[in-house]
Amino acid sequence: MSFAPISVAKPPITRLLYLILITFLLIFSNGAEAANNEDVRNIGAIIDLNSHIGKEKKAAMEVAAQNYNQNSKNYRLSLYFHDSEGDPIKAASVAEELIEEKKVKLIIGMETWQEAAHVGKVGNRAQIPVISFAAPSITLPLMPLRWPFLISMANDPSVEMKCIADLVSAYNWRKVVVIYEDDENGGDMGILTLLTEALQKIGSEVEYRLVLPPYSSLSDPKGFVLDELVKLLSVQSRAFIVLQSSLPMVSHLFREAKKLGFLEKDSAWIISESVTSLLPYADSSLISSMKGTLGIKTFYPNSTNTYKAFQYQFQQKFRIENPQEGDANPGIYALRAYDSNRAITQATEKMTSNTSTKMFLQDILLASFDGLSGKVSFTEGKLSHNPIFRIVNVVGNGVKYKELDFWMVTENGSSPNKLQGLDGSVVWPGDSKDKPKGWAMPTIEKPLRIGVPNNTQFKSFVNIDQSKKDSNEGYDGFCIDIFRKVEDRLHYDLPYKFEAISGTYDELVEAVINNTMDAIVGDVTILADRFNHVEFTQSYAESGLSMVIPIKYEESAWMFMKPFTREMWMVTGVILFYTMFIVWFLEHPTNPEFSGTWKNQIRTTLWFTFSCVFFAQSERVHSNLTKVVVMTWLFVVFILTASYTASLSSILTVRQLESDIDIDWLKRTNQKVGCDGDSFVGRYLQDVLGFKKDNIYNISSEPVYLEEFRKKNITAAFLELPYEKYFLNKYCKGYTTTAPTYRFGGLGFVFQKGSPIAIDVSEAILKLSENGNITLLEKKWLTPSDECSTITNTNETQSLSLKSFWGIYLISAATSTIGFLLSLFRLLRSYRRHQQANDGNQTPSDKIGIGEKAVGTAATSTASMPHFDDLGSTRWEFVDLANAPEHLEASPQVEIEISPTHQDSSTH
Repeated sequence: MSFAPISVAKPPITRLLYLILITFLLIFSNGAEAANNEDVRNIGAIIDLNSHIGKEKKAAMEVAAQNYNQNSKNYRLSLYFHDSEGDPIKAASVAEELIEEKKVKLIIGMETWQEAAHVGKVGNRAQIPVISFAAPSITLPLMPLRWPFLISMANDPSVEMKCIADLVSAYNWRKVVVIYEDDENGGDMGILTLLTEALQKIGSEVEYRLVLPPYSSLSDPKGFVLDELVKLLSVQSRAFIVLQSSLPMVSHLFREAKKLGFLEKDSAWIISESVTSLLPYADSSLISSMKGTLGIKTFYPNSTNTYKAFQYQFQQKFRIENPQEGDANPGIYALRAYDSNRAITQATEKMTSNTSTKMFLQDILLASFDGLSGKVSFTEGKLSHNPIFRIVNVVGNGVKYKELDFWMVTENGSSPNKLQGLDGSVVWPGDSKDKPKGWAMPTIEKPLRIGVPNNTQFKSFVNIDQSKKDSNEGYDGFCIDIFRKVEDRLHYDLPYKFEAISGTYDELVEAVINNTMDAIVGDVTILADRFNHVEFTQSYAESGLSMVIPIKYEESAWMFMKPFTREMWMVTGVILFYTMFIVWFLEHPTNPEFSGTWKNQIRTTLWFTFSCVFFAQSERVHSNLTKVVVMTWLFVVFILTASYTASLSSILTVRQLESDIDIDWLKRTNQKVGCDGDSFVGRYLQDVLGFKKDNIYNISSEPVYLEEFRKKNITAAFLELPYEKYFLNKYCKGYTTTAPTYRFGGLGFVFQKGSPIAIDVSEAILKLSENGNITLLEKKWLTPSDECSTITNTNETQSLSLKSFWGIYLISAATSTIGFLLSLFRLLRSYRRHQQANDGNQTPSDKIGIGEKAVGTAATSTASMPHFDDLGSTRWEFVDLANAPEHLEASPQVEIEISPTHQDSSTH
């Protein structure tokens, strides 16, 4: 196997002169090489010379070597090219031969990672640096240790996959179809793993993978591609990503896809950078088929003088070597090849006679410069700078593509344009200007297949006229009306066809999962296990589990005691008797109606105080203090009477449950309960709430609930909140709800996972909720009657407690106490004044006489003290003991009278 060293001179003017020059160099190259052996650095290049990208790389490296050889005074490069034909084993064999026969100091090329890994092992053994134009799809652990002499001159594939995922996220495509052409050796499809992970992070997924065999292995590539694309007709996603493919395969792929309608409105196509790089070589027919496709390419400055100079040299070289290709501008792969040679020549200039290959490798890794492809520097054997991508749009009409927007990885790891869409006017497949749904949208010929539950318990939610079930007009109810309102709010036509489905709700959801149905419209509850497999809309009704039981009235002979609590009754009694005592104390001395025997006094006082509750009293009060106390008591009585009357009325009119029925009691006593057998409720009662399976009755319809309650076959029924609202509105006089409510996700419509229609329907449901339309529909279908709207069912009416009345009790007690203290103070003051007046009227002889007859007057003195019955009176009489007729003859008797209005004295 022979290799031709290539020494590059100045660009020729004509092809003939170039051929003469090449011949001249070939004749004299061996002699020159022998004369200056130490000054020549042989470089081996292993690339695919049959591919467009391989031809670009070859031309770029030749230009780089040519420029270096012209300017270098110490060294010159000799390039030895060889085609590995994409075979990693052959690439390794060629590398060994280059090292042994041509004594190359470095090997460059390898367009696939399989080739790079095999050649890297050869470089390890020979300790020869290897520069690869490919990078592993997944960063391998300890890669610098496994391939210490291998340098990757390529973008990190994960960055490109993030860019594609951001495009998918920007347009809310939840499912995509990935298409790629496998290579001869099975390919390095770690890139598919990277894409899958990137899509999962944004909530999207790969619905289908279309793997195409190598183009060279197909005898009828057109027919094979068509057959594979036909399989996609059963796939809902219309967002396609082409990861890798050769130009001939891309040509068949897009032409056949266009015939099958995969490039019409609402379809979206994204091609990776490796495919985008083929666009300059695509003919007008292929560009027309690809119209509307988005592509990714690495951004590089193309307006600098350095680039323009290289572009001129490259075009001259490429045109001569590949006249059948026509004019071509250098792509990112050509620029990377040129920059690789620049890193090599910089390291070459640092070499001396003592420079080892390891030192040569380190000099290459230390390279840092602004190249034609961007910033070039290395970290751990690979490019350390993330690229900036340019999003392009294939537009046709004489222009193959136009550049739209930039994408780059920021410090936080995401693109600044994430979820914002592309700047500029995008041409989508089908010449559409509207954002594609990326989904197989329904048409009149193929309407949306909507399943409707055929056996709902409550017909107000979904009611099917069996005679008209083949037409959409035969479907009615709360759920159906909401869907029709939603359809009116969509900004596009949505052809659909209702189909009645019998079975459980889980079976309805399964029909969407297995593509039997496109959607379910009905009273389907949003649950976590269902949410993982289908796309639910925004809920249009809250959902939860509530227990319904029959109402029974509580009857008791002591019902009249319930308005007040026990403490309230006790404190009221205490205040009553305290007020009674104060009234008696204040009125007894002066009011004859409160005098008499003890029995008569107690009866009168008690009657007076208690009768205030009902009517005016015949007894009159004389004391002003009594009037204040009685007025406060009447205020208390008024409040207590009004509160008692209101509470008792509430107790007698509001329904009372005979006993507290709760879930624990139902389970403990093995009571039977009813529920919807077609829903998840039965499973929930058994698995979560712990009911025994034998105690759960499956109820088929609304009338059966009433029948089972009437026959006492069930003690309680468990209904979801919308059904409970409807049931209690209709049967509020006989049933009520109790126990806590167990919340769920609500009622929603079901669509296939990733369906963009679900997002639009959710938005419409939110608008219907905000403008009150759903509330109106609930009133129409679920609560049409106002009869039950004012009836409140409760387990117990709360009795009035002391907490609500301690203030007025405190006022009453304080008023009575103050009256008592004032009266007592006045009594003591009057008694002290009278005692002083009595002491002033006695003479010394009287005092002696009294002293001499102390024993005789003891009884008289005691009799002259005011009796306890006279306390509180406003008129008191005191008799002088010395002038008593029985004992005293010299002095007349003195009488002192004190009254509230006058005071006089007389001597007898």
